[in-house]
Amino acid sequence: MAKGDETRRLILQRGVETAYRIGLGGLTIGSLAVVTGLSKSGLYAHFRSKQALQLAVLAEARTDFGDRVVRPALATPRGIPRLRALFEHWSSWAAVGRPGCCLFVKAANEFDQQEGPVRDELVQAHRDLLDSIAQIARTGISEGHFRPDTDPEQLATDLYGIMLAFYLSSQLLADPDAEHRARQAFERLLADAAATG
Repeated sequence: MAKGDETRRLILQRGVETAYRIGLGGLTIGSLAVVTGLSKSGLYAHFRSKQALQLAVLAEARTDFGDRVVRPALATPRGIPRLRALFEHWSSWAAVGRPGCCLFVKAANEFDQQEGPVRDELVQAHRDLLDSIAQIARTGISEGHFRPDTDPEQLATDLYGIMLAFYLSSQLLADPDAEHRARQAFERLLADAAATG
């Protein structure tokens, strides 16, 4: 990796950390300059605008989530083992204790009513994750792990709901049983979809 690319990557990692703390909407070239110790003009040369910075930080966060959660799950056997691996990696990633919960959840609340490229990117990120979960469910049906009448999109929505509740319970409510409750809900979801016989 070239020095310029490495520098940009390190800046983006700090940008992701900062966005977790202050929100994606609060992330500016100025706020990033403060945490990186770099000049605003130097950062401007990398990003050119607040929006370009926010989009680059979202892309970096997506890469991180994909590397830590989705791709390791896709490397496991299809069906229930893959869905279970996705849940395990996702819940471990969520439990790391990043300030402000999941950046994508936090940013979804911030940008819900703000039309534009950042909101569009957030919508795509959430849809892509739901599609990935639904595809895992479809392969689970084809492997005979899930009932043939299982609705992959509903299963994806239900798992997403479990994770959203986990974020809320563990972060805002500081519920010490948040992970246990999420695991119970996940096991019920699996049991409901599992093929019998």
